[in-house]
Amino acid sequence: MSIKQKAIKAVIWSAIQNWGSQAGSLIVFVILARLLTPEAFGIVALANVFLAFMNIFLDQGFAKALIQRQDLEPEHLDTAFWTHVSSGIVLTGLSFITAGLVADLFEQPQLIPILQCFSFLFFINSLSHVQKAILMREFAFQTMATRALLGIFIGGFVGIVMALWGFGVWSLVTQQFLYEFVEVFVLWGASDWRPRFKFSLKHFQDLFSFGINIVILQFINFFNKRSDNLLIGYFLGDVALGYYAIAYRVFKVMTQLLVFTTKQVALPTFSRLQTEPERFRKAFYKATKFTSLVAFPTFLGMTILAPELVFVLFGEKWIPAVPVMQVLAFAGIINSISLFKGSVFMAMGKPSWKLKIGLLHTALNLVGFLVAVRWGIVAVALAYVISSYIIFPISQWAISKLIKTPLLIYLKQFMTPLVSSFLMVVCILIAKKIVIDLVNQQVLLVVCIFIGTLIYVLTIRIIDPELFQELRDIPRGLSLFSKENK
Repeated sequence: MSIKQKAIKAVIWSAIQNWGSQAGSLIVFVILARLLTPEAFGIVALANVFLAFMNIFLDQGFAKALIQRQDLEPEHLDTAFWTHVSSGIVLTGLSFITAGLVADLFEQPQLIPILQCFSFLFFINSLSHVQKAILMREFAFQTMATRALLGIFIGGFVGIVMALWGFGVWSLVTQQFLYEFVEVFVLWGASDWRPRFKFSLKHFQDLFSFGINIVILQFINFFNKRSDNLLIGYFLGDVALGYYAIAYRVFKVMTQLLVFTTKQVALPTFSRLQTEPERFRKAFYKATKFTSLVAFPTFLGMTILAPELVFVLFGEKWIPAVPVMQVLAFAGIINSISLFKGSVFMAMGKPSWKLKIGLLHTALNLVGFLVAVRWGIVAVALAYVISSYIIFPISQWAISKLIKTPLLIYLKQFMTPLVSSFLMVVCILIAKKIVIDLVNQQVLLVVCIFIGTLIYVLTIRIIDPELFQELRDIPRGLSLFSKENK
């Protein structure tokens, strides 16, 4: 099977994984948001800040190194596995012991048992990193989809039942714990590889020379993506963090649905094409173009329909999250066309380039968050958006230098989605103004989504018939894929 065929099948299974798991997690999230308080979501968001920080030191970049390497030897796998397990044991003990100190820092004593429970996730997660890397190298995204869907279903079901029985914040803790446990169970059942009791210093050095850049990058990304939660929790409290967490969760789910489906396949695909520059550029253009076709209208539409979306999904008590969601939607637009750049740097063996750009982005975010936090959660979200737009031309310059993508040709990929999306927004605003006093919030949301989708599709058909035909051919590709796998 060719790389192209593998990539197409991987994208389809990645879509099943992302869309299925995100749809399932969104349903669970909506139910739990209606059953639990902003304080509960805020305190778990604080615990996840600590969890994310410690996870930086768990993987050590070895999983991405295993995916990227073309000459992978058995000793690489064994060495990576035992390094992960050792790190997991150390981090579990360290996190359990220091839970009280972290809780004191935020003046949240209820954090202690939650952090101690989450500490065992480090050991559990350490068992799955190598298995996941092997399956991704083999484009085994069917297994990845199964893992995600089972985890969402089991964890979500138990979490909802516990919330109905009045367990409060522990509903969220148990849901997350079970999801991670199911992941390990499924991955080990799907993979034939088993570790040997071997450790090679030479192979450790091979992985470490690539992975050290990933570790530093993940450390930078922690402050880039989590410092907003950290500062909001510290200065504004768990209630404000709860509102921010809801808005950010919707933003993250939409990004996962629209961008990560193809991003997940991008690294192994680009890695196989690193010696074929022309095919590499075409794959990069196509990935970003098709992602923007879905991401642009979705995030622009979210800026208009956020009030109705929050009211219908989460209830009136979450209305303070609306302006945060509207602001973050603009970050979603720029992120949707930027996330593939990291895969390009990795595939071309240039993690240091991504590291330098990530360092600059983090510095901008930290300064912005520190300045903005005094004005509340909306200002923090705005600071995140501004830094994202500042960093975009810098990262694009680096990509152009690395794989020779002329700026005008690159920007041309987004003209049709952008024009169609703006026309869609205008029509939604007109429709919303006409029917807002005639129907309830639920009907208004459905009507606006229907009109927006119709206008968007018709506009693409008129201004770019060739692209419209490509979109029409996607169901036929899915049908062929289904027949091949029967």
